[in-house]
Amino acid sequence: MKVSLTVAQFPITWDIKRNLESITEAMAQTRPDDLVVLPEGALSGYGSDLSALDDLDTQELTRATDRLADLAQNKAVHLFCGTLLFDHGVWSNAALYFSPNGDRWIYRKINLAMNERGLLEAGAELRTHSIRMAGGPVTLGAQICREVRFPEQWQHLASSGAQAFIYLTHAANTAEPAGVWRSHLISRAAENQRFVLAANVADPHQHCPSMIISPRREVIAEVSSGETAVIRTTIDLDQSANWYLGQRRQDLLRLSYED
Repeated sequence: MKVSLTVAQFPITWDIKRNLESITEAMAQTRPDDLVVLPEGALSGYGSDLSALDDLDTQELTRATDRLADLAQNKAVHLFCGTLLFDHGVWSNAALYFSPNGDRWIYRKINLAMNERGLLEAGAELRTHSIRMAGGPVTLGAQICREVRFPEQWQHLASSGAQAFIYLTHAANTAEPAGVWRSHLISRAAENQRFVLAANVADPHQHCPSMIISPRREVIAEVSSGETAVIRTTIDLDQSANWYLGQRRQDLLRLSYED
C-alpha cells in the first residue's frame, strides 16, 4: 500500500499564534490523504527551559488545537502534530492526531526528559493507532524525542502491529554529538523493519535531521540544514516486515508489559 507523506520542519517559539501560522504555511504544500508529520511542541512551543509554561495561555492553546482539527479536515489530511497539552490540571508532552473526518487521538510521551520531570506528567500507555487512508487502514506507532534511546518501546509498537513509526522531536542541543540520534533512527527502522517518519524543529543547533527511513535502513529523504523545509515523498508500506522480529530468542529474553 502506497502512502503519500509530508514531513515539515520550521522554527518553533512560545508564541502559539506564530506557531499556528508556521503550521498553516507548511500544510499549504500538502495534498488530500497525505500523512503529515510535524515536530515536537510545534503548536504550543517547546524548549530546554520549560518555565514558559507558567505564562502559556491554555485557552488560546485549546482554540489553536481546534483550529488544527479544522485545518486537517479542510486539507483532508492525516495530521500528527506535537504540543504540550494541558488536560485535567496537568501538562503532558503529546503527539496529537487529527483525521480528515474530525477524529482525534493522543499519544502522551511515556519516557520524559530530565527537564520535563516534575513539570509534566508521563503518559501511561504505549499503544498503536489505526487510521483509514484512501488505500485502506494503516496502523502507526508514535514516539517523541528522547524515546529514540529506548528501542524496547519501538519493538513493542512493531510487535503490536505498527506498520510505520511517527517520530516527533525538538532535538537542538549543543551538548549532543552530531549524528548520534540520526544513527539511532536508522537502527529503529532497520531492527524493526518499519518506516520511520521523523520531524525535527528548524534550528541552527539541530542535531537530528528530519528524515524518512525505509525498513531496509535506506534514508529516502533528509533535511539536516536546520532551515525551514518540507519533505514530500511516497512510501510503500508493503516493505514493512517481521523477518527479524520473528527470529527473537524469547526463550532466553522476553520483554514483558501489561496491557
